[in-house]
Amino acid sequence: MFDLSGQVAVITGSSRGIGRAIAHALAQAGARVVVSGRKLPACETVVEEIRETGGEAVAVPCNVSDKTQLEHLVSMAIDTWQRLDIVVCNAAVNPYFGPMTGMSDAVYDKIMNSNVRSNFWLCNIAGPHMVRSGGTGCFILISSIGGNQGSDTLGVYGMSKAADYALTRNLAVEWGPRGLRANCIAPGLIKTDFSRALWENPELLAGVEEATPVRRIGQPEDVGGVALFLASRAAAYVTGQVLVVDGGITVKEPA
Repeated sequence: MFDLSGQVAVITGSSRGIGRAIAHALAQAGARVVVSGRKLPACETVVEEIRETGGEAVAVPCNVSDKTQLEHLVSMAIDTWQRLDIVVCNAAVNPYFGPMTGMSDAVYDKIMNSNVRSNFWLCNIAGPHMVRSGGTGCFILISSIGGNQGSDTLGVYGMSKAADYALTRNLAVEWGPRGLRANCIAPGLIKTDFSRALWENPELLAGVEEATPVRRIGQPEDVGGVALFLASRAAAYVTGQVLVVDGGITVKEPA
């Protein structure tokens, strides 16, 4: 049910953190993986890790805010392995921490373009290739529980992640008749460089752990396993859904 042998996956933002964990999880299940990020050396490091464990991978640097680079990313997957089955939209940015009233237009555009428009572009570019590869593939968008919550410091970031929920549902409706599925993962606090400012604060970390039913923050591998499930035949009847991966923090009654 979880065998991805023969399938090809493109994963944006996979040189570190959650994307890297997803790349490893899919490769271990047999998928051939295109590792992508802004910096080629970082991508090549992940490729070597995958190859050392017997997997297949190539590195393709890509700035997801550039449509031409996204087109090149997809083309490289097709040129290398003549097919594309799985697209994981993981790359995201959050260059601002504070109230929306203090955010510049340029920063707003950067967040929305990188976190939403890039996913819209990539899925539209990749979709026809995925259909031609057999029409059993899937899109996986990595969002955040921030898409379910209001915030006085991460408001626009949360807006972008809520938009990814809607994008996922629309992808599911539009591409479902052609054999493709689309699902979204909404992680809570995961121990990555992206969230370093949160988990390196002992007081904040202790508060989050105390409020989380499983009494810990997440690890990238916690998300990697869920991505593997969504990419596999085990999730063949799952589409248009948002799976929350947060240790239960959002279901617990506030103190």
